Amino acid sequence: MIGFDPQTSCFFLSGKNFSYVFAVNGVGMLQHLYYGHQIAASDAAFLIKAHGEAYAPQADDLNYDMRTDDMLSECGSFARGDFREPTVVVERADGARMSRFCYHSHKIVKGALPLKGMPCARKADETLVVTLKDDFSEVEIDLKYTVSEDSDVLVRSLAVRNGGSDPVQVKKAFSFCAELPDTRRNFSALRLTGSWAKERAPVLSPLAEGILRLHSSRGYSSHQMNPFLALLEENAGEEMGECYGFALLYSGSFAMTAECSHNGSIRVQGGISDELFGWKLCAGEVLETPQAALCYSREGLGGMSRAYHDFFRESIIDPKYVHARRPVVVNNWEATYFDFDNEKLFAIIDEAAKLGIDTFVLDDGWFGKRDSDTSGLGDWVVNGHKLKGGLQAVIDRCKQKGLRFGLWFEPEMVSEDSDLFRAHPDWAIAKAGVEPCRGRNQLILDFTRKEVVDHVFAAVSKVLRENDISYVKWDKNRDMTENYSASLSPERQGEFWHRYALGFYDLAKRLTEAFPEVFFEGCAGGGGRFDGGALYYFPQIWTSDDTDGMERTKIQWGTSILYPLSSMSCHVSACPNHQTQRTTPFFTRGAIASLGATGYELDLSKLSFEEKEQVKAQIENYKRIDELVLKGDLYRLSDPFHTNYFCEMLVAKDKSRAYLVGEQFRADPCDHSRVLRLQGLDAGTIYCVEELGLKASGGALMDAGLILPHLGDCGAWGLHIEKA
Repeated sequence: MIGFDPQTSCFFLSGKNFSYVFAVNGVGMLQHLYYGHQIAASDAAFLIKAHGEAYAPQADDLNYDMRTDDMLSECGSFARGDFREPTVVVERADGARMSRFCYHSHKIVKGALPLKGMPCARKADETLVVTLKDDFSEVEIDLKYTVSEDSDVLVRSLAVRNGGSDPVQVKKAFSFCAELPDTRRNFSALRLTGSWAKERAPVLSPLAEGILRLHSSRGYSSHQMNPFLALLEENAGEEMGECYGFALLYSGSFAMTAECSHNGSIRVQGGISDELFGWKLCAGEVLETPQAALCYSREGLGGMSRAYHDFFRESIIDPKYVHARRPVVVNNWEATYFDFDNEKLFAIIDEAAKLGIDTFVLDDGWFGKRDSDTSGLGDWVVNGHKLKGGLQAVIDRCKQKGLRFGLWFEPEMVSEDSDLFRAHPDWAIAKAGVEPCRGRNQLILDFTRKEVVDHVFAAVSKVLRENDISYVKWDKNRDMTENYSASLSPERQGEFWHRYALGFYDLAKRLTEAFPEVFFEGCAGGGGRFDGGALYYFPQIWTSDDTDGMERTKIQWGTSILYPLSSMSCHVSACPNHQTQRTTPFFTRGAIASLGATGYELDLSKLSFEEKEQVKAQIENYKRIDELVLKGDLYRLSDPFHTNYFCEMLVAKDKSRAYLVGEQFRADPCDHSRVLRLQGLDAGTIYCVEELGLKASGGALMDAGLILPHLGDCGAWGLHIEKA
């Protein structure tokens, strides 16, 4: 899968269906040659001859530096003739920043390499490490490439090392540089954008000359821009056409760029945000960058998504939980908000036990002086005034009814009206003498400081140790401001964003390792930190605070472009919906929530008899199809952004069964006899569509299709398809 030819100095990498090829050229720089559908390793000589000579500078050419602007590179240099966006910029003690990174050595190792302090691929077959050395300084770069023969994902990252005796300032250190040589294919760029309650909407636009830049400066990956970019060739769709995906496995402020060059190439890069970035690297020190997951597909967006889903399930999500049946929870937040007591909680718990729900999650308001969002954060001590008998009384009630107990935390935040803030006001992110920005009436704890992380770990651990808790919801409800730490010297303030991300990872690692039997769900005001880095610690993430049965189709559709359905927490909530005020049928809310880790976000004691019966049926249905959610292949059939329908289909890996869910948004007297062609089945196998009483071959279901039911506004259907 990873080969090196010493005769041609060519590296040849291959995975399940792709090849990635580059070589050391005549001046010692790494020149990119090919990234696309799998080709034979014997074709490397052809690539060098046909494509390498078109751009490669030669050592006997005194002007060769200026020719690097035309060269496809594995690592963009700075201020030596390559005028495109650089990959790494290092400033020396004299202020000089020019660089020319040339091949020094390489090694091929078995398996995946660990990444200190950050999430990384847990498994792989081989890893290539190519060391480059700067011609003008003692700085070295390790380029890392990780492949698996059964995956279409190539994992990349780099590390910057100071081999000199004087400190240097790393001004930019992206994780990867990838080049696509031919923009005549008319690529379009797909990004996942949005806001609170409207996360990860896919936006597609033509890629033109200049630089497309995606970024977050909010201290985390954000609701507004996911750390992901895909390039689609002209006419590529769900199941056909070439696509390239670039996803950062990172939860901090980030940047990604796609640059269309004068020579017809596209340079794609990304990593830690380079906005005001600076990292002081002393003698012998190494700066590791986050990993990026690159994916090539010539089976359209759907093929790319399925490859990413398999990658996250096999290499990122905790193996202990990735295929384990997820708890069906009821969360009290939208049922009670802060206004609860034992009696209100017990009523929900008692009803949950009757309906088949297995976990009760107590949300915000159980601790400190916390009757609103103006106080109490940081004081992880039970509010005995609100909860008579403390958490133990609620836990005992859950046990009596056969339920497990879960608890909400917001570990990264602090209220100014809290014992923690009064004792340690300097632990909040702020600049002395400057009035801080507040969001949701709270400040952010400075996780660049070890003593702060240590305190939070101890406080949360005490609660988890002293109580029988099986589930934790970890929330984060505001963006970062100030971007300043009193503990960092002036020349290190540019390290703030990344050091905060490392502090978050440190706490997440320590808590999940200390309490391996606790299931952790991530949340950040909904879906504000839904990224590959967070999924390393949290097997599922609260997809969005918006639980509306219509809006959720769009949110879950966009999220599924990159992330597996098993990672999405999807709940049925009350109507009128608390975010949109829309009323949708109870069946519809359950059908959409079944396309993920399902649960409930309402007061079960206030449901009608008919709704309670539907809850029982929804839970039974979820138990029937949860293996498809956990392990199946996803096919997106009808786009909720551009049609009157949403429809997704889950197919077992062995093609033996499938599950089809759809929703019609608006009733239309003329919108009938619509044909939906299924995907992913075996053409020669006979299937039974249970709810319709139909039998047909997979070929007929895919080529002739099914007639969609004619329903009212926001009507939904769910079909079980089994091998006959």
